[in-house]
Amino acid sequence: MSFLDHIHACNRKDLSLFKPLMINEQRVGWVRSTFEPELARFPQVVRLDHNAVSLSPALSTPDLRSAAIAEVFATLASEGRCPQPRGELYACKTSWSAPELFRIDRAQVSYLGIRAYGVHMNGWVQTADGPALWIGRRALDKKVAPGKLDNMVAGGQPAGLSLVENLAKEAAEEADVPATLVARARAVGAVTYCMEGSGGLKPDTMFCYDLELPADFTPRNTDGEMVGFELWPVRKALEVIAAGDDFKFNVNLVIVDFALRHGILTPDDEPHYEALLTGLRQPLP
Repeated sequence: MSFLDHIHACNRKDLSLFKPLMINEQRVGWVRSTFEPELARFPQVVRLDHNAVSLSPALSTPDLRSAAIAEVFATLASEGRCPQPRGELYACKTSWSAPELFRIDRAQVSYLGIRAYGVHMNGWVQTADGPALWIGRRALDKKVAPGKLDNMVAGGQPAGLSLVENLAKEAAEEADVPATLVARARAVGAVTYCMEGSGGLKPDTMFCYDLELPADFTPRNTDGEMVGFELWPVRKALEVIAAGDDFKFNVNLVIVDFALRHGILTPDDEPHYEALLTGLRQPLP
């Protein structure tokens, strides 16, 4: 696989199979047409027409929408028509800085196709042979990508936390990184993609951070979500990415972004250099 193949894999979708999800004439997500009959059972919450799926105007506040949506998905989950809640709420927003429109459990976000956010931190060490990345391996009981390789720290963005607060929380849980070290992490941009999955649409934004670590630091997992870490030269990570699907699908993109920003992939040696630059930051529908 080329690096570009991984970008394409994270952006496979057919929007003709979806209808816009609207709140007061504002599009906030996407609903797969085959999921419409499930929502049609709740006319007090959802209104359907030929062109769109709309939340009832009577749900005029974020709290009212959140409560109604939670009730809908609790019923559907009890019938096995969507996953059980995971107990972590995501905020529905039209952009990161926009106000919250409602909250929904993480497990059910893709069924409404709303934008989801996350943080990914590249823990790296400067060696005599160039930058090296701490690579984690996900536990076999993870719901998503069990056993796959991962960034040192990564996690979805729950409602009610700032990005920096979430980064510190995830760093402590996943890699036992002390707060004094996390405070040195640099925000370096974002990677975006939109893919179709079993539940619906995933328009995702991953806010990326680089943390240069001292040579004597070794990450240690504390919450059971990782089974271990290895320090790899970035070029080894790129070789594994190019060879197949050993990494969690979206982590490929974060590492390629790191390699571009640190000059490990250059216009002279990477034939898809320009396509990678633009492909890592896809406009979200």
